[in-house]
Amino acid sequence: MRLTNFSDYALRVLLYAAARRDELITIEETAKVYGISKAHLMKVANQLTRAGYLKAVRGRSGGLSLAMRPNKIRLGDVVRATEPDFALVECFTADNQCRITPRCRLRGVLKEALGAFIATLDRYTLADLVLRPEEFGIRPAA
Repeated sequence: MRLTNFSDYALRVLLYAAARRDELITIEETAKVYGISKAHLMKVANQLTRAGYLKAVRGRSGGLSLAMRPNKIRLGDVVRATEPDFALVECFTADNQCRITPRCRLRGVLKEALGAFIATLDRYTLADLVLRPEEFGIRPAA
């Protein structure tokens, strides 16, 4: 299984916002920190804001910050909010055409594995992963 880049970037934006604590972050600086596209991060930030994980401050000195405490942001919830689906194989989809689905045991095994993956993410919060700003290559504010 592999998470989409969208989910990966969502987790990275939240990690960066958590490291900056009460400071506002911008899409531009976050893109520089990670070396990824501003356009992609804009879409990610919009979804995280709509989902209630980030709050946006508009205007010239605006930016983004966490909308809730890091210990309230479960990783599993973020992944559920950002992944388009969890269809690991065809038989997980609504338009499944696999001929052996009624007799296949693989589906159950994969469903169990996916459940274990999400359950593991649910045991961790953003607070478990927070880095110091210096670990992103950022000097602390004077």
